[in-house]
Amino acid sequence: MHCLKFILPILAALSSAVAGAEERYTLFEDVYARQGVAEKFVAGSSWFPFPEYADREAWHGYFAVDSAFVVRRAERYLDYRWQTIPASAYLAFERTGDRSAMERPEGDNRSALISVIFAELAEGKGRFLDAIMDFSWAAAQEPSWMLSAHQIRQNSGRSLPDDREHFIDLASGRLGAILSVSWYFFHEEFDAVDPSISYAILAALKKQIFDPYLDDGVNVQNWWSGLANTGHVINNWNPWCNSDVILSFLLAGQDQEMLSAALQRAVLSLDLYMDNICSDGACDEGPIYWENSAGKVLDFINILYDASGGAFDVYSDERIRSMGEFVSRCYYRNGYTANFADAAPKLPDMSVTSYRFGKAFGSDELLNFGLYQLADAQIGSFKYPKIITGDIYRTLSAIKASRDIRADVDRLNREVAASSFEEVRESLRSCVPASIWYPETELCYMRNGSDWFFAAKGGHNGESHNHNDVGTFVLYVRGVPVFVDAGVGTYTRDTFDEGRRYSIWTMVSPWHNLPSPNGAEQKHTKKFRSGNVSCSPSAGTFSLDLAGAYPEDSGILSWRRSYFFSPKGRPSLRISDARSLSERNSADEERFLVKGEVVLPGNVWNGRKVRDGELLILCGEDLVMKMTYPASLSVRVEEKKLEDPVLVRNWGPVLRRISFSSADNAPLKGKYEFIISEIR
Repeated sequence: MHCLKFILPILAALSSAVAGAEERYTLFEDVYARQGVAEKFVAGSSWFPFPEYADREAWHGYFAVDSAFVVRRAERYLDYRWQTIPASAYLAFERTGDRSAMERPEGDNRSALISVIFAELAEGKGRFLDAIMDFSWAAAQEPSWMLSAHQIRQNSGRSLPDDREHFIDLASGRLGAILSVSWYFFHEEFDAVDPSISYAILAALKKQIFDPYLDDGVNVQNWWSGLANTGHVINNWNPWCNSDVILSFLLAGQDQEMLSAALQRAVLSLDLYMDNICSDGACDEGPIYWENSAGKVLDFINILYDASGGAFDVYSDERIRSMGEFVSRCYYRNGYTANFADAAPKLPDMSVTSYRFGKAFGSDELLNFGLYQLADAQIGSFKYPKIITGDIYRTLSAIKASRDIRADVDRLNREVAASSFEEVRESLRSCVPASIWYPETELCYMRNGSDWFFAAKGGHNGESHNHNDVGTFVLYVRGVPVFVDAGVGTYTRDTFDEGRRYSIWTMVSPWHNLPSPNGAEQKHTKKFRSGNVSCSPSAGTFSLDLAGAYPEDSGILSWRRSYFFSPKGRPSLRISDARSLSERNSADEERFLVKGEVVLPGNVWNGRKVRDGELLILCGEDLVMKMTYPASLSVRVEEKKLEDPVLVRNWGPVLRRISFSSADNAPLKGKYEFIISEIR
């Protein structure tokens, strides 16, 4: 590791260099630099806003009704044997692209350690102390805490850990945080058995976390920090890794100079992340990543606020508040959300993080969205949140927030008894804007009174977790997906290999709701982007020129796609593609991805023959949609059999692609128009 006397000047120079960009985001650095703030962070101080292990009454109040569940879940780990990950499991990633051979035992180990930590905090009888000690000791002996898929940042380029090199990834930061919490709560118990246990944990933290975080020599490998200025897209790894790492420094760091250097690095790194993402608050990685992007920014803020005794306070920042509210605004209902990029179509339970975010930033919309996610339509009432064990700090925060959440759940259930479940549940969404436009990210979400939800995007094809999807859209009607985005399947080696990623069908424009003008496909990198974008949420219009998303040699002068979404009256969606080509190389293709069955012209449905120029989409739940199209286009339907378990879980066994084809000699200029309506 570089000596600390070199680290601080290098950080200062780096901060000055990146400050050369006009109006760079500097909120975190500015707050940290305020008079007296940095001095509030003291190595070894007892700042953690949780009771000491021995305070049984306080922990009983925290766990309350969850105590029995937490203990019961951990009891199965009393006989658990920590899994040593063999070399072949690491090497499976480079041999076959298999990540699970290494990640499965890593995940099992992590779940075991977190579970016994919380069980001991809940019960307090010492039953789980040996397991905590055994698992913490075993983790401290591991050669690396990184996942096999991320080891390739080593100089060797291999997936098997090299103990001479240590960097930080999501997994190592996460395990470091777990061990720091383990040491913080139980180091006195460890020391009573043998001080070597605490020594081993602290030594491992230094090797795996502290040294590589402060070493400017591995900034390229720690690309997520933004400090190497490599041009790599800074994504959710940044707040995720930074929040876990800085928690470790603040809980287990013993050296004030190292802590100060880490904090200075962390606030600069978070500012670089905020400067890299769009300022409108949207998450271009997709809503499923919200909890690990905006949600991790919240964790970072909470940690620094508590560790400084409230001196580090950014809770009035409107931009961060907007980042939080994004997850509420891109949500539809029945679990469905607008799932562009690698996001899944259904939002997992983010109730506690949403609630915490709303509380911290004074957003009733976000707090209510957290409560909304606790509604259970099957039983017609609101449930208490589940305690999950994937993230140590977030689980502690959930336990801390649970008393307030339980009180609000009880209040809502009293309201249900006085009125109706549906009325109370929907009241929690009353403050969500009917339509919203994110002008920098170029995302729009529109709702109407007929329970239609439409979302579309512009932007560029160099986003984090990018798909080549500039101009695509999704449409849900009465709780049912109609026009869909497939999302992403199981992560493999190919998913994050730029040379292979766009050989995966879910990533490319022909499998999105997009045209192939002149037979061309969209390409990736930031160069390929939308142009002349305009949106009027109140009028229900969104339009953009797609020409810039396709290769320059594709012969596309302009391709103006316009969406007209009826905000009132009889619901419909009209899609207009106005084209201008310099030459005709191939037919134009217009493609749409649907979940339902398709009835083509000439076929009979419900005693009615489908006419030329229209088709029907049978979506289930008694929902039938009609799509009209130009007579100049021929139509066909392809079934895409789904085998990937993630895609099957999201969509079932099949998706269908509707393809409209022009004549090979279609005019260079003209317009294709499609109208989507509901048959009632």
